[in-house]
Amino acid sequence: MTFTVQPADVDEDQIKEAEAGNDPAGIALKLALAKAEKISATHADCLVLGADQILECDNQLFDKPADRAGAAQHLKKMRGRTHRLITAAAIVLNGAELWSLTTEARLTMRQFSDDFLEQYLEQAGDDVLASVGAYRLEDAGAQLFSKIEGDYFTILGLPLLQLLEYLRSHGVMAE
Repeated sequence: MTFTVQPADVDEDQIKEAEAGNDPAGIALKLALAKAEKISATHADCLVLGADQILECDNQLFDKPADRAGAAQHLKKMRGRTHRLITAAAIVLNGAELWSLTTEARLTMRQFSDDFLEQYLEQAGDDVLASVGAYRLEDAGAQLFSKIEGDYFTILGLPLLQLLEYLRSHGVMAE
């Protein structure tokens, strides 16, 4: 079985604007489907997986920070609060949705000091710009949290166990 990774050039901002005020899980799913459908249009007879993640804290949706100052701002807004990471994944074949799922994790950031925040950002470097939450749980970002509820893979951005179950149950992977 061969897998390739191909970023989908979809206008995420346009989708988010069109879906403004709707449930974050629905927005995440629309984004995942748009990505899968875009790639499926040029890859006939291929299963295409699209995925996306939305972070919601206090009814505000967050995008990936543009720079280190933006990452600091994100983390200060979430400090001492619980936020939701909503992950969506969809499989499309020849433009038709075969499977989709949204999952959610809740993460509570501890009350860390500004000094700790600066040290964290220095240590993490530009990796914080690749994540909507400005952290990587699998690295130093774990130190930001006091409580985590939910599936680890959901936090990483893909409901992996459910995806693997779908693929096995449909003969795409060995059982």
